Amino acid sequence: MSKKIIIKIVSLFTILLMTGCQKDDFTFGSIDSPANLKVTAVIVGKTTGDPNGDGSGTVKFTAVADNAISYKYVYSDGTSDNAPNGMITKRFTKTGVNTYTVTIIASGKGGVTANTTVDVTVASDFSDDQAVQFLTGGTSKKWYWSASEPGHLGVGQNDGDATKNYYGNYYQAAPFEKAGSPSSSCLYENVLTFSLVGDQLKYELDNGGATFFNAAFGSVVGATLASDECLTYNASGVKTVSLSPSESVVTKNPDHATQTRGTMMNFSDGGFMGYYIGQSSYEILSITANRMVVRAIMGGNPALAWYHTFTTTKPTQNPVTDYTKLVWSDEFNTDGAPDTAKWGYDLGNGGFGNNEKQNYTTSATNVIVQGGSLKITAKKEASGGSDYSSARLKSEGKYAFTYGKVEVRAKLPIGGGTWPAIWMLGANYATNAWPACGELDIMEHVGNDQNVIHGTLHYPGHSGGNGNTGSKTIPNVSTEFHIYKTIWSPASVKIYVDDELIHSVPNDASLPFNKDFFLILNVAMGGNFGGNIDAAFTQSTMEIDYVRVYQ
Repeated sequence: MSKKIIIKIVSLFTILLMTGCQKDDFTFGSIDSPANLKVTAVIVGKTTGDPNGDGSGTVKFTAVADNAISYKYVYSDGTSDNAPNGMITKRFTKTGVNTYTVTIIASGKGGVTANTTVDVTVASDFSDDQAVQFLTGGTSKKWYWSASEPGHLGVGQNDGDATKNYYGNYYQAAPFEKAGSPSSSCLYENVLTFSLVGDQLKYELDNGGATFFNAAFGSVVGATLASDECLTYNASGVKTVSLSPSESVVTKNPDHATQTRGTMMNFSDGGFMGYYIGQSSYEILSITANRMVVRAIMGGNPALAWYHTFTTTKPTQNPVTDYTKLVWSDEFNTDGAPDTAKWGYDLGNGGFGNNEKQNYTTSATNVIVQGGSLKITAKKEASGGSDYSSARLKSEGKYAFTYGKVEVRAKLPIGGGTWPAIWMLGANYATNAWPACGELDIMEHVGNDQNVIHGTLHYPGHSGGNGNTGSKTIPNVSTEFHIYKTIWSPASVKIYVDDELIHSVPNDASLPFNKDFFLILNVAMGGNFGGNIDAAFTQSTMEIDYVRVYQ
């Protein structure tokens, strides 16, 4: 076994003595670097006949060093463990006989460290290729909490009672129970993505920056909780997932073959499956291509097991009223100027209240139907007293409606300072001045923040930069067509990109979104939202394949 020991001695302090009217005295404790770092690695099941172990892939490490107060193990399979006392048991799960390089870091006072590496060769017979296929679909797959199922979140006992230790017999959440209050509603926003990268299983949790914490773990973010609660905690970042055989109490049950799959998922770097219970290892009880049930022991309380149920269908508590009858559209199939029966124009410059830098025209160089698409082009050129020209189309006076689904398939312009928008304005704006008339922005994008799509509602109390808004990063918005959509009903206004919800606002009689609105399509330049215009910008185009309204 080879070892390389590198001692890093860090110069901690330089004391500067200066004359003056005041003297500051600093006293520091003794700083001793870890020394004599030694590591032993015992391969479980190693014999003369089986020099690489019993096939479990398990290695028991022990590290000792003078002046060390903690240790960390970093493995070449992409995972790591903290071991305050230097002892750790690691299961390597790659099938076959493999050699892993393990770096052991000993930390002393003041952050000084010493490290060494050891190589271990160990055999692992465990694999669950079918589970990996179910999790990833062979490439990548998204999972969500199965919130409509009773018991999608549950807790039960973790003991030798084979009649009760494999399900949430203490507590089972009712359908959408955790959507009942703002303190817990973040749970159902979780998106869990499993991907297969080469032969490694990867995982990422998108929880929108808010995590549903078990009350016992509020201290992780400095909070004292009386009950489970959503707290700001960004869990993003790709984790490596290793699989290993389960050794839980369930596997000892006489009927364990019907109660558990017996496969453990072990997440690197503190990864977890949406509900924070201080655990990064989950036992798969059952899994199919579209449903998964897992079990995890609550960190800090081994008497409790938590149960999570996931599905590949995004949960919908109150299905949005959908609208399926096409009542108005423009497919842009006739070359030339836009259809005057459907579209008019806003013309001129002056910033339109947003300090924009363009002059809106009807010129064919700014707006034309060509090759099956409407093309709105912003150009750098002298136009009407402005340095840029563009176009803004509207259905005002030609078509307005209350409630429905709007779909616009579009490819967006690119370049710093561009500000394309697909939006709607209250038809009574002339007598009910903005923002009282209401504004519904289905899509806004700024070239200075490429690929971030905004969906926003403006109304009294939410004007200008205080709009009720949501955003999402959508790849390739300027090189590919995407469908920008709103479903607007008496109950809510929901804004989507390619059927992915980016913002939702409850609607009621107090809001101005219960009367006729008309459609607007435009590309602005600069302004309060568009920001600085790239000096190298010459021109760029928003292409719209179609606009469709359903009721």
